[in-house]
Amino acid sequence: MGSAAEDTAGPERWIFWAAALVIVVLDLVTKIVAEATLLRTPGIAVLGDWFQLRLVYNQGAAFGLHLGPHSRWIFLTVAIVAVFVLHRMSRTSPLGDSFRQLALGLVAGGAAGNLIDRIRSERGVVDFLDVGIGALRWPTFNVADIAVSCGAIALVISMWREDSRRAEPESASVA
Repeated sequence: MGSAAEDTAGPERWIFWAAALVIVVLDLVTKIVAEATLLRTPGIAVLGDWFQLRLVYNQGAAFGLHLGPHSRWIFLTVAIVAVFVLHRMSRTSPLGDSFRQLALGLVAGGAAGNLIDRIRSERGVVDFLDVGIGALRWPTFNVADIAVSCGAIALVISMWREDSRRAEPESASVA
């Protein structure tokens, strides 16, 4: 008999790897294009003031969180641990849960994309998507950030669905 931590994911695990790879490649390509295109410009208006392309280097984490002179190494370590934990979660997720594999792959790919930025440059993570109205702006972000956010939401939904499925037999036996 195996423990709860043994590999349980089935053939759908390819979804984890495919999602992670697509996000890493898309993230890196868009960052390379952003640096080549936006380096010497104040930005490019795509949809007026609402959506602009503007190059920013973020040495912190989400929403500009910065932990002093060691931020790069702290966030680099956190990203490495996160990728390993997400891979382990993929290996132990419920059989047949393709949605969870996709969610985990999105988060892992986003974490890996930003991790690559931290490794390749002391300047920080390349952010270039700027959304807002006038002075009311969302923090500048990138494809990896979108993947992490969407993947995290999908992961919560997947876990909620799993909890709901577990609760159904219990409520049926009570009736």
